[in-house]
Amino acid sequence: MEKRVLGRGLEALIPEKTARDKVQILESKIQQGISSIPTDKIKANKYQPRETFNQESLRELADSIKEKGFIQPLIVRANKGEYELIAGERRLKAAKILQLKEVPAIIKDASDIDALELSIIENIQRENLNPMDQAKAYKRLLDEFNMTQEDVSETIGKDRATIANILRLLRLPRKIQEYVSRGTISMGHARAMLSLSNDTEQTKLCNRIIKNDLSVRDTERYVKRLSLYSKKKTVEKDPNLISIEEILSELLGTKARIIKGKAGGRIEIEFYSDKDLERVVTLLKSKR
Repeated sequence: MEKRVLGRGLEALIPEKTARDKVQILESKIQQGISSIPTDKIKANKYQPRETFNQESLRELADSIKEKGFIQPLIVRANKGEYELIAGERRLKAAKILQLKEVPAIIKDASDIDALELSIIENIQRENLNPMDQAKAYKRLLDEFNMTQEDVSETIGKDRATIANILRLLRLPRKIQEYVSRGTISMGHARAMLSLSNDTEQTKLCNRIIKNDLSVRDTERYVKRLSLYSKKKTVEKDPNLISIEEILSELLGTKARIIKGKAGGRIEIEFYSDKDLERVVTLLKSKR
C-alpha cells in the first residue's frame, strides 16, 4: 500500500475546485481569536460611521505601526471566504499605506447591528469620531434598525439628552455640517446656531464665527442678543428708522440699533469679541 505523503496541502488530497470550496467553509467557521488576515481579503465596513479621514493622521499612524507594530488588532467578521471590517478602518488604511500583506485581526460572529454598534463604540471610545459622523451613525440606528433614542442611549452608553443634542445637528444646513465635520467650528458653536429660526440666519452667523474667530460664549451671546432684537423689532417702530438700521447693519456687518428719545437719540452698534470690536472701529475710521 502506498504511503500517504504529508504536508502537500488540501490540493494533494482532493480536487483543486473542491479544495477552494473547503477553504471558504473553513474560513467561515474560524473561531474568535487573533489571526493574521490577508489585507486584500478585508472589505470595507458598510456600517462604518466615519466619513472623513485625515490623511496626515493616517500617515502618522502608519509610521507608528511601522515602528512599533499593531497595538490593537482589527475586528472583522467572515463573509463568503473574505472578511468584512467591523472596527479598525484607520489601522487598515495605514496598513495599506505600508503595503502590508497581512494584519492581525479578531474574527467575530456579528450581526449587522452588532457591526454598526461596535464601529460606533470603538470610534467614540477613542474620541476621534466627529459630531456629524456620530449624528449620522445614530440616525442609521434609528432608521435602519428601528431603534428609539432610548435604545441608542442604552446601546452606546450615553444619556438620551446627549443623543438628542447630537441628532439635532442634522437640522443644520449642509455647509455648516461640513464645517463641524472638519472642525472649523465646534459642536458648541453648532448647538448655539440651532437656536436661530432659519437657514439664512444660521449661515450668516456661521460665516461671522469663522471670520471673526468667535468663541462659543461669544456665539451664545450673539444669539441671545439677536433673539432679543427680533422681539423688540416686532414692537411698532418708525419704518424710516428701521430702514436706516438695516443700512447701518449692512455697512458695519453687525447689528445696529437706533434708540430715539424726545429730543435726539443714540445709535447702538453691537460687537461680539475684541477682534470684532477692532473690525468695527477700523471700518468706522475708514469712512472718515
